Amino acid sequence: MISLFHRLVLFVFCFFYYIPLLGSYRPNIIFFFTDDQAYDTLGCYGNPDVKTPHIDRLGNQGVIFDRHYNTTAICMASRANVMTGMYEYKTGTNFMHGPMSEEIWNQSYPILLRKAGYRIGFGGKFGFPVVEDPRKGGRDNAWENLPDEDFDFWVGGLGQTSYKTEKNKYLARFAKQYPHSSRAYGAAGQEFVRESVEANQLFCLSIFFKAPHRPVQPDPIFDDVYAETTFRKLPNYGREAGKHLAHQSRMGRQFPRFKSWNYHTDEKYQQSLRLYHQQIHSVDYAVGMIVEELERQEVANNTVILFSSDNGFFNGSHGMGSKVLPYEEGARVPMIVCDPRIKGMGRRSDSVSGNVDVPATILDLAGLSIPEQMDGVSLMPIVEGNEDSVRGVLPVFNVWGTQGTTSMSVVTDRYKLVYWPYGEEFESTEELFDLKNDPYELKNLILNKEYSDTLESMRDLFRIELSKWKRNSVPYNNYQQFGIILDPAVPWSDKKDLFPKGFSSGIRYYREEIAN
Repeated sequence: MISLFHRLVLFVFCFFYYIPLLGSYRPNIIFFFTDDQAYDTLGCYGNPDVKTPHIDRLGNQGVIFDRHYNTTAICMASRANVMTGMYEYKTGTNFMHGPMSEEIWNQSYPILLRKAGYRIGFGGKFGFPVVEDPRKGGRDNAWENLPDEDFDFWVGGLGQTSYKTEKNKYLARFAKQYPHSSRAYGAAGQEFVRESVEANQLFCLSIFFKAPHRPVQPDPIFDDVYAETTFRKLPNYGREAGKHLAHQSRMGRQFPRFKSWNYHTDEKYQQSLRLYHQQIHSVDYAVGMIVEELERQEVANNTVILFSSDNGFFNGSHGMGSKVLPYEEGARVPMIVCDPRIKGMGRRSDSVSGNVDVPATILDLAGLSIPEQMDGVSLMPIVEGNEDSVRGVLPVFNVWGTQGTTSMSVVTDRYKLVYWPYGEEFESTEELFDLKNDPYELKNLILNKEYSDTLESMRDLFRIELSKWKRNSVPYNNYQQFGIILDPAVPWSDKKDLFPKGFSSGIRYYREEIAN
C-alpha cells in the first residue's frame, strides 16, 4: 500500500515532469486540398476502379464524411471559404466579384495559428488575391500581391499555377527530380516537415494541389496505372438523366462541356476518366510521400491530417461537365479527418458538413477558440465520437457565371432544396430532392404532395439562411443585391436588372445544345 508521503512525492514528480509537455499535446496539422475532385473518386468512398492507397489509408484510419459540401463550388470562392470559415457573402471573394480584404484575411486559420506559435507552411494554388480594402482600389495588380510573407514556408502561387514544376517560381528547385508539380509538392511537404522537426516547433502545413484541374496534364510516370481500366458510370450519367432538372441548370458552360470535354461517347468517356484519375493518383502518391516523412521523423502519431477538395466534378453526371452547380456531383466532395491520437477510428459520418467547417476544425485541434464571425463549426465532436452531428443545415450558393445558373440551396442530412431565380425565358423554379432515397437526384419532388410538409420546412430553412445573407453580406463587390436576387418572394421583374455587368443570361448554352 502506497503511503501518503509516497503519493505526494509521485504527484510532485508528475506535476513538474508533465507541465512542460502540455504544449506538445497540441497536434501538428496537415491539410490536403485538391482541385475539382468528385466525391466518388477514392477507394475509401466506394469506387472499385481507382487506386488511391495512401488516401484510403487516411480514410480507413480516420473519419470519412459522406455528406461534405462546398458552400460555393468554384475554386476562388471555395478557397476563401476554407481559409476563413466564412460564407462567400462575408468573405466578399469570388470571380466576377473581387478580392478579399486584409481585415478578413487576418482572421484566417493560417494567420491565427501562426500567432499561436505554429510554424505555417503553404504549397500549391492559393487561389485568391488580398488587398487592403476592395473599396479603395488595388484591384488592378491584386493578382500580383503574394501573401508569402504571412507564411514561414511558401511554395505556392496566387493564380492557377502550372503542372510543370519549373514554371512555379517557388517550387522550381524541385523540378529536376520531380518535373510534375504533384510529386514536387510532396517533396516540398517533406522538406517542411523536416525543418519543423529540426526547429522543434509545432506545424500546420496546407498543400493545395492543382490536380485534377484542367488542363489535362497527368504525370507520365503513372501512364500505366489506368491504361487497362474500364471505369463504371454512375446511375445518373448522361443527358437522359438530366432532362428532369430545371432549365436553368442547362444555362451554364457545364451543359456544353458534356460534349466538348469528351463524356458523350463511351470511348471518349473512358479516356477522360483514365486521365482524370491518373492526376488524382499522383496526388495520392504525394500524400504518401509526406505521410512517410511524418513517420520517418517520428511525428506521425501527433499529426492530424485533413483531406478535401475545393469543388466537385460532374464527369458526365446529368449530362454535364465541370462543376459549380448545386447538384451532388458539383458541390459534394471527399472529406477525411485522420487523428491518430483517437482510438476507435475508421468510421463514417452521414451528417452534413461544409468547407467552412474546415478552419473551425483546425482551430479546435490547435486549442484555439473559434472566432464569432466564422460560419463554420468544428467537426471534432464527430471525430471524437461524442456527437453524431454538429449542424442541421448548410447553405450552398452560386453567384458566379451566368444569370441562369445563379442559385441558392439548403442541404440537411436528408434533403436538398434548390432555388433558381432566373425567370426571363423560363419561370424561376425550385427543386426538392430526398437524398436518402434518391442519392443521384433522379426525382424532383417539388410537386409531390407527400413531401409538402418537408417542402415547407426546407423553405423555412432557406428563408433563415437568406436573411443571414441580407444582414451580413459585405457592402462591396456586388454582394448586397444578390440578397434580393436570391429572394423567392421578389418577382423576376424587380430583380433582373440587379445583376452586375458580366453576368450574361446563359440562354445561348441552352439553345445551342438543344439545337444540336
